[in-house]
Amino acid sequence: MKRVEVLVATKNDRKLSEITELLKGLPVKLTSLADYPRAPRIIENGATFADNAGKKALKIAAFSGKLTVGEDSGLCVDALDGAPGVRSARFSGSGKDDEANNRRLLRLLKDVKPSRRGAGYVCAVAIADKDGILAIVEGTCRGRIALRPAGSSGFGYDPLFLIPRYAKTFAQLGEKVKHTMSHRYRALKKAAPVLKRYIKKQTEARSR
Repeated sequence: MKRVEVLVATKNDRKLSEITELLKGLPVKLTSLADYPRAPRIIENGATFADNAGKKALKIAAFSGKLTVGEDSGLCVDALDGAPGVRSARFSGSGKDDEANNRRLLRLLKDVKPSRRGAGYVCAVAIADKDGILAIVEGTCRGRIALRPAGSSGFGYDPLFLIPRYAKTFAQLGEKVKHTMSHRYRALKKAAPVLKRYIKKQTEARSR
């Protein structure tokens, strides 16, 4: 089956790398906004992860005419009433500084005991073509916020996101384990059948 271009609406190389790994096996050629320097800027001002993912997918699909994946994800901490939530990347300001975000999170939780530091990563994935949204799906992964950062793998809040059954953070577990349970893995697992059906339909249409 001929590979179909799928444009991932992100400039985040680490996020693109994870998505590429998680969609391995599909007949797709993944590109990103780095390949489309004239793509319009997207203001992520949605109230939910799904809102932002849908906005990205729709806007970039309309601009490019390509099948597009929009993704938005973040961390929701129980003791902070779901914060940082959709503000996860900019929790400490507009600079998208992972270390500063982690430091602020630890400051806010400094008096919260381990049993009350429950949290969940959330990922929303939207798929759109030039005619509109095809699907929006979500994946979640529950864990706890560690008392201090640990590990060197991953990005974002991974050094603080502790998986109790392993007693290790995502950053300690590494990609091999993370990619079997992460919020992004679970969302993309739901998105994969939608992509497969779309690609099959397009391939059949071209062969007629």
